[in-house]
Amino acid sequence: MKIAMIGQKGVPATHGGVERHVEELGARLVELGHEVTVFTRPNYTDPSARELRGMRLASLPTIRTKHLDAIVHSVIASFACWRGGYDVVHYHAAGPCLASPLSRLRGRAVVATIHGQDWRRQKWGFVASTTLRLAEWMALRVPHATISVSESLARSYREKTGRDVKYVPNGVKIDAGDDIAVLDEFGLLDGHYLLFAGRLVPEKGAHYLIAAHSLGKTALPLVIAGDSSNTNDYVASLREKATTDVVFTGYQYGARLAALFRHAALFVLPSDLEGLPIVLLEALAYGVPVLASDIPPNVEVLGE
Repeated sequence: MKIAMIGQKGVPATHGGVERHVEELGARLVELGHEVTVFTRPNYTDPSARELRGMRLASLPTIRTKHLDAIVHSVIASFACWRGGYDVVHYHAAGPCLASPLSRLRGRAVVATIHGQDWRRQKWGFVASTTLRLAEWMALRVPHATISVSESLARSYREKTGRDVKYVPNGVKIDAGDDIAVLDEFGLLDGHYLLFAGRLVPEKGAHYLIAAHSLGKTALPLVIAGDSSNTNDYVASLREKATTDVVFTGYQYGARLAALFRHAALFVLPSDLEGLPIVLLEALAYGVPVLASDIPPNVEVLGE
């Protein structure tokens, strides 16, 4: 089959759970003999890139603002799928599903994967949040099949809509590399630091962690491996509140992120909102002790 992926920023996944999900799913579909096209955004993936792990990459323009980036790109990609003979168009995240009727109109088989309740994210105002609630409503009704990466969310959707929303959890592929030089670069000692990794957005709770760390109850430095996701003001506030033993590394990936996981004393995820956190799965896969908030998606991963 010819399968199109829409909604992700791009691949290879340098940051973002949706992007990691799409890269690993797409590569495995290729291994099964399918033709996979991933539509990418020029601000995330090199526009000249044409192939990754057997997937075809197609760069399309967008309007690079917080409110328009995803939906404009998804609409353009949906129109692009009118040509090319695609059998399946797979939308990732609720917001891009606003464009899903365009694929149904052309008789494509449409699939949606909901990675979390985006309308609840604190970075959105009333209009954007309301629009994303509409997008979620469409994600549950327009596609021929809807998937949730969270079991509790899938159950909630089934109860509310009566639709058979499938539960397909995220998985992880750990990096075999161990670029321990990253520890020296940031002045870290093996087994002597706390780690947070992820996008620096309010719902991930990095502000809770920095506030708790500032109480001075531990001598271990705190490493924040992440950066802004259209949240520059929030990141600035984190830096302002951080003490001198908080280390901001920016986004890390590959062997460098693997090293930060492998040599951490503890991984901490104090999030208020998640789908099914890939970063938490990664921490467990690397054998790092974990401290996480007890929201349902984290409990799904860690158990009672």
